[in-house]
Amino acid sequence: MLVKVFGSAVFGVEATTITVEVNVDKGIGYHLVGLPDNAIKESSYRIAAALKNNGYELPGKKITINMAPADLRKEGSAYDLTLALGILVASGQLQTDFLDQYIIMGELSLDGGLQPIRGALPIAIKAREEGFKGILLPQQNAQEAAIVDDLEVYGIENVLQVIDFFSGTSTLEPVTVNTRDTFFQAIEFPEFDFADVKGQESIKRCMEIAAAGGHNIILIGPPGAGKTMLAKRLPSILPPMTLREALETTKIHSVAGKIKEVGLISQRPFRNPHHTASSVSLVGGGSYPQPGEISLAHNGVLFLDELPEFKREVLEVMRQPLEDREVTISRAKFTITYPSSFMLVASMNPSPGGFFNDPDAPVTTSPAEMQRYLSKISGPLLDRIDIHIEVTPVPFDKLADTRRAESSTVIRQRVMAARDIQTQRFAEYPNIHYNAQMSTQLIRTYCELDASSLTLLKSAMERLNLSARAYDRILKVARTIADLEAHPKVEAAHIAEAIQYRSLDRDGWLG
Repeated sequence: MLVKVFGSAVFGVEATTITVEVNVDKGIGYHLVGLPDNAIKESSYRIAAALKNNGYELPGKKITINMAPADLRKEGSAYDLTLALGILVASGQLQTDFLDQYIIMGELSLDGGLQPIRGALPIAIKAREEGFKGILLPQQNAQEAAIVDDLEVYGIENVLQVIDFFSGTSTLEPVTVNTRDTFFQAIEFPEFDFADVKGQESIKRCMEIAAAGGHNIILIGPPGAGKTMLAKRLPSILPPMTLREALETTKIHSVAGKIKEVGLISQRPFRNPHHTASSVSLVGGGSYPQPGEISLAHNGVLFLDELPEFKREVLEVMRQPLEDREVTISRAKFTITYPSSFMLVASMNPSPGGFFNDPDAPVTTSPAEMQRYLSKISGPLLDRIDIHIEVTPVPFDKLADTRRAESSTVIRQRVMAARDIQTQRFAEYPNIHYNAQMSTQLIRTYCELDASSLTLLKSAMERLNLSARAYDRILKVARTIADLEAHPKVEAAHIAEAIQYRSLDRDGWLG
């Protein structure tokens, strides 16, 4: 008897429906075709034990299973439940006439229990697109898949529940999630607040500008100056995610298997990879491609602490994603694109010894060593970072001050007001949402300068020997400063402040 069951495969952040054809005939053998990987080939042992322990069995006949389309590589253990159901129906142990109305996915334990799978959200989205009535998958993934409306989502704990459901001997309650209510209830402020930071007013100003325009920023200063503390608080002043951004972010984390029994991700991600990270872990890839840290930080913040400690080749692979806001992973037979629109926040010591311009600290590093240390970061990468700012240690009187500093809530209100201006400005451009995303053409349109501003910028460009890309960065940052002050035009004062935030472009900034 020939039976068709439907599963799904995830490539990048999109799913593809897989038709599993099971044929049970005279003879002996178990033949699995359609480019399955080793995890799928081993499924016969898990399926046999799971069925045996629940009162069913693999038929002692010739079982042929084809996973179509047969030229598409299938991977992972998530097809166990799909194959098991197909075998039961094809061998006559289960009678049902609505198997083709559902996508069925899940990894089987030997006792018939179900283990969670990756990519439940893209699978559910594809199931709805292709007109399936519902989806059956492990209980741990049900909340995530239930984000998709107009689709029956059933969370399963044991293979017997699935068998009873299709035989009609019992019913299952679909999991429902009111996406909008759940999303807006879940929006809350992170645990880190700018009110905890003593002093550092100029750095907070920089962080506010970076958040308002979505600009990349690098913090340079000695150990203990507060670089990491400031970076961890940046998400607290970013505008709340929109529902569209939350769905995009959840999709990527779903594919990476980072969602555990939660529905929609409502907080902006903050990723902080260690400096020993490889280029594959940072940008994504592998023999079975997975999203890397830059994609997991999509719509959020990627924090690279101690930037010069990262391997140079690791940092260089970030240049293209920083510019294009997506990363493309190419293999011989397929190409996958992951979104990677994130804010880069980097921190570094100005020298190997760490101390800089501190009269009380011992001088242990020569200027030549400091320059060599800085040269680990390439010019093209620094060009892609809009704001460079020096962080100096906080004096004792500021540390001992008991007055509470300005809270993240207050700063966030100003950031949101500036973002609202940008949203209206870029309303007709579907992929542009804030100033950092402006193309050269948009910069020319929205950053027109008067004569005094042009003169100021020209002298700065010549004196600092800035590149064309740095010129664009200054204009973008100046536009954001103007938006924070609700100025329709970029003025000389805005340009002057933006030029200050190019520390690493200045000759002799090391002192």
